[in-house]
Amino acid sequence: MIAEKRIISFLPSATEILYEIGVDSQIIGVTHECNYPNEAKTKPRVINSSFDASTISSKEIEDKIVELFSNGKDIYVVNDKILKELKPDLIVAQGICEVCSPFTKEIKRAISILGYNPQLLIMDPHSLSDIFDNIYEIAENVGKTKEGQNLVNSLKSKINEIKKINELKNNKKEKKKKIPRILCLEWIDPFFTAGHWVPEMVGIAGGINGLSKSKEQSRRTSLEEIIRFDPDKIILMPCGFNIDRTIKEFKNTNLNKNREWNNLRAIKNNELYAVDAGSYFSKPGPRTITGIEILAKIISPNESKDIKIPENSYVKLDN
Repeated sequence: MIAEKRIISFLPSATEILYEIGVDSQIIGVTHECNYPNEAKTKPRVINSSFDASTISSKEIEDKIVELFSNGKDIYVVNDKILKELKPDLIVAQGICEVCSPFTKEIKRAISILGYNPQLLIMDPHSLSDIFDNIYEIAENVGKTKEGQNLVNSLKSKINEIKKINELKNNKKEKKKKIPRILCLEWIDPFFTAGHWVPEMVGIAGGINGLSKSKEQSRRTSLEEIIRFDPDKIILMPCGFNIDRTIKEFKNTNLNKNREWNNLRAIKNNELYAVDAGSYFSKPGPRTITGIEILAKIISPNESKDIKIPENSYVKLDN
């Protein structure tokens, strides 16, 4: 039996996993972005953002991050005092994106502050299988192997149910419908396509993902490239944003006044959606599977009508 460890999570999805497998009492510190479940908000914050992204636009956030990178300044700030007081045995962090969550620099800073080497678990997921592997790894390292296995099994069961829906849809004798082309935008100003696990999510949900590939990083794109792809449905999922923030940012871009944007197939057919990206798409944790269910509701609403998803997890935006 593994002795209970004092755990600090530098990664919101890892915090969710730790709660799901029942070691919440061992979590002694989190970041400012660890807001699920609600109990995580009560944990001491070891790391905060160096600027308040809630008060500025997507374009201003992008410009601020570029400025910080260019000047060698920090996006995230470690709270030295709290970290020293907490004395963690284990730090769970990530190696996928230095914009999304504390990265290598913050980890080195934390170890320097502590003056000793706690155990480190570095999560670097690029696919759903990677996310499942992360759950296994975290569970094994905190003595909850069975709980980790049960969690992964329940998530895979949900995926299998969605796959069955698509198989039934594709096997119908009636004339087969064209598989819809889907564009998922991870940032609106400038445009970024959603990469990593999102293209795989779209495929499982019954769509053809466009302009990005599974396991590859999200990348910048252009309206010209979007026009060439001409998607059937566009899903706005700005990294870390909820639906209200996404709608606000979209309105600020004035894209609805752009003739080329309005000539896109998806826009003309009123197939523009906003999802709660911060909860179900940006963070590679258990709720990513809920994200697949949300995509299934958007892509195949009739066939997926019996799938239960959280309220206010997506909306269709009217032109």
